[in-house]
Amino acid sequence: MLVLVSVVLAAGFDHLGLPAGRLLGPMVAAIAFAVGGREVVVTRHGFVAAQGIIGLLIARGIPVSMLSTLSDHWGVFLVGVLSVTVLANGLGWMLTRWQVLPGDTAIWGAAPGAASAMMIMAEAHGADVRLVAFMQYLRVVCVSVSASLVAHFWIQNTGTPVPHPAAASLLLPPGSWPGLGATLVIALAGSYVGVKLRLPAGGLLLPMICGVLMQDFAHVPVELPPLVLAVAYAFVGWTIGMRFNRQVLADAARSLPKVLASIITLIVLCGCVGLVLVHWAHVDPLTAYLATSPGGADSVAIIAASSPVDMAFVLTMQVLRMLFTMATGPAIARMLAARLEKRAA
Repeated sequence: MLVLVSVVLAAGFDHLGLPAGRLLGPMVAAIAFAVGGREVVVTRHGFVAAQGIIGLLIARGIPVSMLSTLSDHWGVFLVGVLSVTVLANGLGWMLTRWQVLPGDTAIWGAAPGAASAMMIMAEAHGADVRLVAFMQYLRVVCVSVSASLVAHFWIQNTGTPVPHPAAASLLLPPGSWPGLGATLVIALAGSYVGVKLRLPAGGLLLPMICGVLMQDFAHVPVELPPLVLAVAYAFVGWTIGMRFNRQVLADAARSLPKVLASIITLIVLCGCVGLVLVHWAHVDPLTAYLATSPGGADSVAIIAASSPVDMAFVLTMQVLRMLFTMATGPAIARMLAARLEKRAA
């Protein structure tokens, strides 16, 4: 039933012209099932494999010239990464100070990106991992829906021709069967090894790195047929949606309005950062909006892949912020929590 509802919703979103309809359909279906008490267990192996596929989707969108792009526009990326990080952590600090959530849970939950890595680190530091997951994935849902709507209306208003995916496109064969074989091996093996090694966001990062090496140095194309992507999108959407079961919502009911208000505020403020990039760095408005969106790199990559944007710019910004968050997240959370404890004392 979940698969059936997901297919119907995805087809409806595609028909409406919403970018990433094949992600939003399964996500909305899973939320409806979970809130309705008909929780379906989505295998973790499927989600890990889907992360590997999305990692390769990101690798395909990042050119080998990324380092030269970084050196040419380092100021733009620095401003984008630091601005979103400061805004997100600032809102987390305020939620903690107002005691919206217990302890330093809000600080971990507000970290901009790398949701799975933040949950692992938060649990290791004694935070309530269920509430951290609630904050992280609620933001991912809000960002996914808002970014998809913004992209949809931007495309409509500018008249940019974007082909709508048809159901028949799912059956299109890959351009290279050996490339497809290599892509699937790297996606499955890379995500499995990344998780086994307990790398932060390893299921996404390790396949992404291997994919860049494969296409840019081994000259083997990353082949991702529509059917493979659709299945990966579904597992990502289901896994996000199933986080919102009745128990988690009951635990977070008191804090939900303030958390949701902080997420909406963060999305608006990050949109303002994108506006600064438009006027200062002359970045395309939709590209700037997606690049500064505080959602997961995987969901933003899916939306960018179906929108007329500079995908290399969007993915470079998202990946850099994800790496920066994983590198500095624990230290920032400890520092902010220590300041709050000192202030309370």
